[in-house]
Amino acid sequence: MLKNIVRALRLPFITASILPFIFGSLIERADFNYLGFFLGLLAAISVHVSANLINDYADSQSGADAQDKRFFGFFGGSKLIQENVFSARAYLLASVFFALLATASVVALAAVLENILVIVYFIAIVILSWQYSAKPCQFSYRRMGELILFLLFGPAPVMGGYFIQTGVFPDLKSFILSIPFGLLTTAILFANEVPDYPEDNKVKKMTWVSITGADKAYLLYFLIIISAFAAIIAGIWLGYLGKITLISFILIIMAIKAAGILKKHYNDKTLLMRSSAATINLQALVGIILIIGLFI
Repeated sequence: MLKNIVRALRLPFITASILPFIFGSLIERADFNYLGFFLGLLAAISVHVSANLINDYADSQSGADAQDKRFFGFFGGSKLIQENVFSARAYLLASVFFALLATASVVALAAVLENILVIVYFIAIVILSWQYSAKPCQFSYRRMGELILFLLFGPAPVMGGYFIQTGVFPDLKSFILSIPFGLLTTAILFANEVPDYPEDNKVKKMTWVSITGADKAYLLYFLIIISAFAAIIAGIWLGYLGKITLISFILIIMAIKAAGILKKHYNDKTLLMRSSAATINLQALVGIILIIGLFI
């Protein structure tokens, strides 16, 4: 049961929200607000889990996840609804629970910061996270999911963490520093969309892969990766990041390997698990290096 719960919540993927939030919180470290940090982190994780759950619910309702009922771990959903382990209603209720948990955290955070704007920003994030998958907007079905995900896993956690510590929002510096996180997480999504493309196409779920086709998706994938590293260079040039973050460029080799798999095996889901795993590891390792780069 525990294994299925972890699988349903997609807990291994929450580093995609944890790392950028930690990074944003550490941009300015004077008078660090520990209580605000932990409340914000709880909210970020809870919203992420809520979004994961509503994504599976929405894709079960549209029929996207039912096209191929095999579980691949990285893409295609948790498949627990299709395997009749949990009901779609259970996913919906669990998603609401984590959204409420996040709400409670944010209300407490607003009290700690004595700033009600925190709640306003949070409401916008929750709406976007749900409308990524759910009706009426279903951004992920309209070639807008990648942009929404960029915002939710780049500017939202980085600028949110920065705001909790400084009270400043919007802020150009924290926005620029959020770009690598947003783009690398978008690259994860895009890598996962390639194997899902045939099934998505059947239910008219239009992702960015529909722009290039699966056979040319590797080109757009690599463009996203290069843009992320260009943003790191911009951060160094502006003096926001230490030069030690140039070490992250060694990791481009992981992206090259992933792009190679996307190019040669775009119709082989088993092999495409490797490109997804490589991109996830790339995002996590670069995130850790960027955090270190704030100190050195």
